[in-house]
Amino acid sequence: MKKLFVIALAFLATTAAFAQKDTTASNPVPTPSMMSNTVIEKPAKAPIAKQAPKDWSKVSLANRANDHLMVQLGYTAWLGKPDTVHTTGFSRTFNIYFLFDFPFKTDPRLSIGAGLGLGVDNIFFDKMTPTVSSTSNQTLAFPDLSGSNHFKKNKLVTTYLEAPIELRFATDPEHTNSCWKFAAGIKVGEMLSAYTKGKTLQNNGDQTISNSIEKESSKQYFNSTRLSGTLRVSKGFIGVFGQIQATPLIKSGEGASIFPFTAGIVISGL
Repeated sequence: MKKLFVIALAFLATTAAFAQKDTTASNPVPTPSMMSNTVIEKPAKAPIAKQAPKDWSKVSLANRANDHLMVQLGYTAWLGKPDTVHTTGFSRTFNIYFLFDFPFKTDPRLSIGAGLGLGVDNIFFDKMTPTVSSTSNQTLAFPDLSGSNHFKKNKLVTTYLEAPIELRFATDPEHTNSCWKFAAGIKVGEMLSAYTKGKTLQNNGDQTISNSIEKESSKQYFNSTRLSGTLRVSKGFIGVFGQIQATPLIKSGEGASIFPFTAGIVISGL
């Protein structure tokens, strides 16, 4: 009886050992090396649809601003001015043009602007008066009057009839009153008048002698036609501009080679 009990106990122990071994083999515990070799597939991303480029030729300009007026005000300096010519104050240019805009049919972001207007330059001098109406000088003189009677304020005013033409680019041609705009061009001008104006006569001690005003007018020393290059950058209806005269202000052999340059603000809807 004792033997039978021992044999039965041994049989049960052997059966339990084999059962534990099979369970471990059928359900192995994952190891780090097993996990590193496991490939986890990510869900495929949906393809991103490419947006077709905008066909600018089909853009409607029905609501485009019809503002054809352009006004410019800027500070003017003389490039090439001799050291003996003393300018002072806020020498300035005022331009006003009426322009037509001609958009390109294939791409209305591009357009040509052309029109007509006036350009007026005011150059202020310190105790000197250009002798524009002199009949004895072969060249335009700028005499220094600091040691004698002189005008407290003195300026040279030149006025031109001008025809500007521009190549324009607008980032949003449907809303030119709010988008960025760039323009480069040229303008041709014909001189209408040139005169000096002195105000408040003073002695060499800067004491007022009289409140008189004196004007002298003549175009004899100036080139009657001028050609200028222009640049303009605007955001909406306001921006900045620059212009430089490519032809000399004074005739060859009758004075220094002076080229007026202007930079300032511009107001325009196009």
